[in-house]
Amino acid sequence: MSNSAVIDQEPAFIEVGKDDGGRRIAVRARAGSGPGLFWLGGFNSDMRGTKALALDAWAAEQGRACVRFDYSGHGESSGAFIDGTIGRWLEESVAVFERFCRGPQVVIGSSMGGWMALLLAREIARREASHASLAGLVLIAPAPDFTEQLMWNGFSEDIREEIRTKGVWQRPSPYGDGAPYPITRALIEEGRNHLLLGSAIEVGCPVRILQGAQDPDVPWQHAFALVHRLPSEDVVLTMIQDGDHRLSRPQDIARIIAAVAEMG
Repeated sequence: MSNSAVIDQEPAFIEVGKDDGGRRIAVRARAGSGPGLFWLGGFNSDMRGTKALALDAWAAEQGRACVRFDYSGHGESSGAFIDGTIGRWLEESVAVFERFCRGPQVVIGSSMGGWMALLLAREIARREASHASLAGLVLIAPAPDFTEQLMWNGFSEDIREEIRTKGVWQRPSPYGDGAPYPITRALIEEGRNHLLLGSAIEVGCPVRILQGAQDPDVPWQHAFALVHRLPSEDVVLTMIQDGDHRLSRPQDIARIIAAVAEMG
């Protein structure tokens, strides 16, 4: 592995959302050939996770461009996690994509990042002109509509009432340092503006989905529901029988990289 793959460069920062005071978004953009890689991380994770670093290292070895960033309230970006919403994080995703990506891109989205990738694809399709286009989507345990389907619909009435009255509920976390993290009423309610699973999802590019059958956070049935909303041509769902939610084991990383490499 080359030294450039190991040394994590300092991030660049861009300002997004000046209307609401602005957020400083940390971005690491590796120059290289196309198709470039564009990483969209999960809820409460950052661009220095196992999968993101593995993809960046692979891009360096292949001489491929690779862009990673942290949503506001995550990692090295400014802002508080508790202030985050799907719309706010989507705005940042679109801003980074437009600013740093050129030519065809393989967009890799993990968990919430899978929802972001689908929303980003829709945004790109709506724009008349863009410097970048989609070569394909690689979705890892994708969680479209998770605020509604996997959170609100699954919460007990007590939890819902706490969110309604207090505006926030502290959810216990099995990941990271194990500290609970806030689920806000704003996250749930604003998320309803971005739901996708109720109708067909046009993405305009090949899609590869990797899903663990043992995923406790995003059940495999959720991936099936997504597949049914995507166009039938060139959509492949890979079920990893012993896979968990993170899909960060060496064999999982190899499958993810193979899916990215397949896109060109």
